[in-house]
Order: sequence, then C-alpha cells, then structure tokens
Amino acid sequence: VMRSLSFTIFYHFVSFLAVTQTNEDPPQIPFKVVDVGGNVTLHCPVSNTGGKFFHWYKQPLGHMMQTVASASIAGLKLTEQFKNNRFNLAEGASQYSLTIKNISKEDEAAYLCQNGTAYFQSFAAGIYLAVNGKQTPETASVQEGDMVTLHCSLLSKTPVVSSQCSAKYNVYWFRVGSGESHLSFIYTHKNSSDAHNSSCVHRLSKTIRNSSDTGIYYCAVVTCGEILFGEGTKVETNSKLSPVVIVLGVLLACCVTVIVALIIYIYKAVFENLKGRFTIHITS
Repeated sequence: VMRSLSFTIFYHFVSFLAVTQTNEDPPQIPFKVVDVGGNVTLHCPVSNTGGKFFHWYKQPLGHMMQTVASASIAGLKLTEQFKNNRFNLAEGASQYSLTIKNISKEDEAAYLCQNGTAYFQSFAAGIYLAVNGKQTPETASVQEGDMVTLHCSLLSKTPVVSSQCSAKYNVYWFRVGSGESHLSFIYTHKNSSDAHNSSCVHRLSKTIRNSSDTGIYYCAVVTCGEILFGEGTKVETNSKLSPVVIVLGVLLACCVTVIVALIIYIYKAVFENLKGRFTIHITS
C-alpha cells in the first residue's frame, strides 16, 4: 500500500513538473472565431512514439484551468463536467479530435492539448476559441428615467495569430428611432494602446428619459480592416402608472362594489315587500 501511495505521489509530482514546464518565450496560439450555436472541431497532432497519454485542457480567461478529456492505455474519456451530447472526443491515426456542438459564450477559452508518456507530457497544440455573440438583450423594456445597459461582442473572422482583443479598434453606437430611416450617432470609443485595458465585450449604458430615446440600438466595431455590425437591440418603454391614477382606480373599484351591493340589497327588499303584499291568507 505504501509503495502504491509513493508511486502515485511521484507520478503526480512528475506530471505537475511536466505540465508547468514552459519555454522562456512561449509560442503564440492561433485564434478562431465561431458563432453562437455553431459547431467546431479542434485537432491535436500526436506521434506514434510520443506516448499514449493525452489531455485536453480548457483555460477560460480569469478562471482556473479545467481538464476536458484525457486518454491513457485504458482508453478515451471525458471528465464529468463535459460528459454531455455537446462534447465528443475521437482518436485518429495521428491526432485526437475534440468536437464541440451548439457553442455558447461559456465555451470561449483557450484549448490546449498535451501528449506524452505517464512521466512526461508536453503541449502539442493550442487554440483560442472566441465565440462571436449577438447584441444582448434582443429587446429591453424599461420605464422612463431608468438606465439600460447594452452588450456587444463582435469579432473578426480573419485568421490572426495574436489576440484580436489587443488590436486597434473603434466602437460606434447608433440608434434608429421608431418611424425613422436614418441612424442617429450615439457614442464612439477608441481603444488605448494598453492591451490590459481592452475588452472584446463592449457595453453602452444609457438613461432612457422619454420615448425619443427608444428605438433600435446598433453597435459597429471597426477592426482588422473590417466593419462589423451587431444585429441590434430594441429599446422600448413601459408606461409608468401615476400614484394618482392608482388611487383613483382603487376608489372606482370600491364605488362599483358599493353600487352592486346596494342594487342587490334594494332588489331583495323590494322582492320581500312584494312577496308579503301578494300573500293570500286562507282561514277556515
């Protein structure tokens, strides 16, 4: 038992050293953009002499690394979190393929594959999967005077090696009012040269003062020589009930209730009176 425990600790220690081993100048990984609801297949090349041990890792931004799948002499398996009909792992002659179906924003992350022996594994390939989401929400209903926050996540599908979030881009927001055919310029933003301050998700917060602020809001991102337009978010207002109107409505309901009660009372009184008047008394 002690020998088995020692071997297990030694195995995990060696595996940890192999996982954390990096070069001084790590290579950049490619960047792939997919649409929400789409499918994608990621490939990891392996050699026949590289070993039968294999791992797929998922590294979301700002979160810990997750193990998606693994392979050993015993075979292929997905971890419990990814055991569903959206993820599929297949083994080919010279590669492992990970297929993700019905993609959502939660799938956006860097995917890294690792191959080797039980004692040493190295990263064989990696790719950053960016999910090109729609403008959200599709429809926003607010009361006059409230603030609404719109989100826009648009990415170019032009293949690039470096992260597109660090590239230069301009963000524009436009509004088309009800019954209008022209765009009203709302807001523009140019990113700074500091990549740490840039974001692939753009937001617009605006106070809807009256009906003139309603309409369809569009975002446009100019990057990589392209102009990307969002599908638009419809902003509409809900009528805010005045306290006076509410009080008058309650009083009206009370009046109707009293009137109905009086009608019933009068009807019963008249009926009883008529019943007593037309009663025939028979005496012997």
